[in-house]
Amino acid sequence: MDPKKTFLIEIQPAGLQFEQVAGMSLLQSGLRAGVRLPNSCRNGTCRTCMCKLSTGEIEYQIEWPGLAREEKAEGWILPCVAEARSDLVLDVPGAVDLKAG
Repeated sequence: MDPKKTFLIEIQPAGLQFEQVAGMSLLQSGLRAGVRLPNSCRNGTCRTCMCKLSTGEIEYQIEWPGLAREEKAEGWILPCVAEARSDLVLDVPGAVDLKAG
């Protein structure tokens, strides 16, 4: 990813937003911006962070994340090992705004 290029990440249904930081996973970028996505292993195997990509394009940081081919085809992603390649809308029911109250 071009280090100067940023993408807007929208988290639904919470309506949260943050910018993808070049070289960081979606999970890391979210945490840096104060948005906690469900997570555990942070290496693409436990599937705790699994969420649905509603719109946009991602690229994985590892060769084969812990998703079945069918899950990937249905739009499921693992944000702990994925980076945005465009603006994204993700469906993440367990997302929390760490800056709120």
